[in-house]
Amino acid sequence: MTASANIAVLVVAAGRGTRVGGDQPKQYRRLLGVPLLTRTLESLAAAAPGAHLRAVIHENDDAAYAAALGALPCGGAGWAVPAIGGPTRQQSVRNGLEALAAAGISPEAIVLVHDAARPFLSGELVTRAIDGARSHGAAVPGLPLTDTVKQVAPSGQIHGSPDRASLRTVQTPQAFRFDVLLAAHRQAAESGEYDLTDDAAVVERAGHAVYVFEGDEENVKLTTADDFTRAEARLLGNLADMRCGQGFDVHAFGPGDHVWLGGVRVPHDHGLEGHSDADVLAHAVTDAILGALADGDIGAHFPPSEPKWKGAASSVFLADAVARVKARGGLIAHVDATLICELPKIGPHRDAIRENLAKIMQIAPSRVGVKATTSERLGFTGRGEGIAALATATVRLPFEAS
Repeated sequence: MTASANIAVLVVAAGRGTRVGGDQPKQYRRLLGVPLLTRTLESLAAAAPGAHLRAVIHENDDAAYAAALGALPCGGAGWAVPAIGGPTRQQSVRNGLEALAAAGISPEAIVLVHDAARPFLSGELVTRAIDGARSHGAAVPGLPLTDTVKQVAPSGQIHGSPDRASLRTVQTPQAFRFDVLLAAHRQAAESGEYDLTDDAAVVERAGHAVYVFEGDEENVKLTTADDFTRAEARLLGNLADMRCGQGFDVHAFGPGDHVWLGGVRVPHDHGLEGHSDADVLAHAVTDAILGALADGDIGAHFPPSEPKWKGAASSVFLADAVARVKARGGLIAHVDATLICELPKIGPHRDAIRENLAKIMQIAPSRVGVKATTSERLGFTGRGEGIAALATATVRLPFEAS
């Protein structure tokens, strides 16, 4: 669709998502290393360019939401300060709508309300939603039933067989004229009705007709752990081009009281010499990722001849390599690295290094291996003159025909 300032997108992300299991709400659970909410926000921003973007989150989820925004390629640019949800989905949407009203959204604007747990929506579906709301004031995506439906009593006895031709399963995004939806939610709140399960029901209860447009079978909602497994398999199926790259770097010891390894400050009686912060491990990992992309090396993108890189944190270089993977629609599947040195001892810092590398690369720490070895006092590392690092990176990209 074309960019429009008269479109608002409201993402409902305040629930607790207990059915999926785990120790965090499902919208922050990682889907191939990226929070589910991040994938949903990215899809929406791409499908509705120029729209006013707003999420509704739980009052305790500020940090998790900030992390989800930080994992976006744009770093969260375009997403306004989130609204705070209520005890029910209906109340959360109402809070989000009031936040949109306070932001000056036009009454004639089209607002899309979307579930945080539906990351696979397409631009075509969003276009149909907007067209439906413009034509009717209220429209929702629906899918015809393919199985026979039965009405069943608590005893298990069948009481009826509804005609499935007139039935639909309803998805999000649901689309409305802003004034229609806001008035319906305010009316429901004034009457004390808080048990309506979707926005179509709220608008219907207010007496406004709601129309159904063609949904999308790919626009699934992730509710259980099995849903996440199937979603990851789907994402991996789209990333059939497996690449492997290697990186190697060396830095000599010099004056100092610490070294940087994987973005972690490790105390030592020497520093490492280099134009940047001389993080030998981050440099090797960066080159491994660039190698998997066949996209040059760290020196080509950040030449030491440029003064602006003097003393720069190597996390900047690594983050750039990660962004190059994402720009090609790919993901980092795994990184394995080995440090070669006599000192400092790496073991006490290994977990911190793994976690920091994982954070920069936006993957789970379980996908980052960091090892250390000596060269049995042979060579420059054995003489304590410096540190060497080796790294391999496995990257998955969409398949491109040659």
